[in-house]
Amino acid sequence: MSLCCYLEYIGVTMVIVAIVTIANIFSTKKRDLKGKHVLITGGSSGIGLSVAHDVARRGASVTLVARNVANLQKAQEEVEGTISSISSGGKVQFFSADLGANAEVACTVVKDAEASLGPVFMLVNCAGFARAQKFEDLSPQLVKSMMDVNFLGSFFITQEVVRNMKQQEEGIVVFTSSQGGLLGLYGFTAYAAAKGALIKLAEALHMEVKPYNITVTVCCPPDTDTPGFEEENKTKPIETQLISEAAGLFKAEEVAHKLVEDALIGKFFTTNGFEGYLLTTLCAGMGPVTDALSFFSQVFLSGLFRSVSAFYLWSFGRIVEREHQKRMASKKVE
Repeated sequence: MSLCCYLEYIGVTMVIVAIVTIANIFSTKKRDLKGKHVLITGGSSGIGLSVAHDVARRGASVTLVARNVANLQKAQEEVEGTISSISSGGKVQFFSADLGANAEVACTVVKDAEASLGPVFMLVNCAGFARAQKFEDLSPQLVKSMMDVNFLGSFFITQEVVRNMKQQEEGIVVFTSSQGGLLGLYGFTAYAAAKGALIKLAEALHMEVKPYNITVTVCCPPDTDTPGFEEENKTKPIETQLISEAAGLFKAEEVAHKLVEDALIGKFFTTNGFEGYLLTTLCAGMGPVTDALSFFSQVFLSGLFRSVSAFYLWSFGRIVEREHQKRMASKKVE
């Protein structure tokens, strides 16, 4: 073997060793939910309900929290059916509450939930809603409601659960943000602000709770086929509709399964589809490094993905400009 080939062989070997070493440093054993208590906000429909079915199939007991009692009762029956089909011995309970109202409501829910099913091992914050409107058309009441439900509702109940998780020295916290929390889009000024705030909350909380064996995961789903998405579409400006179509429409079950899988291994970001992968890679910034694949993607692909993102932004800008010109032309005709 020539000296050049030998040196090349040594170099490749060192790179492989380095990659394996880093992968081992970031690797986390997948945790088991059998016999554990999972509390899910927004658990009566959509992604939250799909998460409930997923964790129930893994042997967990489930607490569902939402506002509509009728929907909660229906959801409880459905999840009980999932548990019965596998005979896991898990239980399901629900609480009707407006978590964004104040911290006392969240405190009461957590206290009552844990009195029945024991300490919460995994908290999944799925409560939230979106309304897409032009900035100047957003009412103060709607903006406040979006901040209360999407941000404060998750903040208050997580605060209460984390206090108890620290005593247990274990746990998983999941926040459901959105791809709109990573990228501000036409029509989503208030919604993007609320969901973006969740990501920064998660980053800071991750640093605080890591010594207690508590992990934090942020789900940034694309458009997902849920009752909430149907309601959101009723007020969407045409620009928002056309831009959103680029990422496609995913099933709630797909998003929920990926969310649970990634949370159980302690991954910080979880998402679906290429656009989600591109956005979480580009927007990692000073966020936590929790797995080797994401880390190497962020290091080696950020430059390339920034070029790709410029094309996306250019195409979005073209949509906005085109619709603007249509409106101007329509006004001249009138």
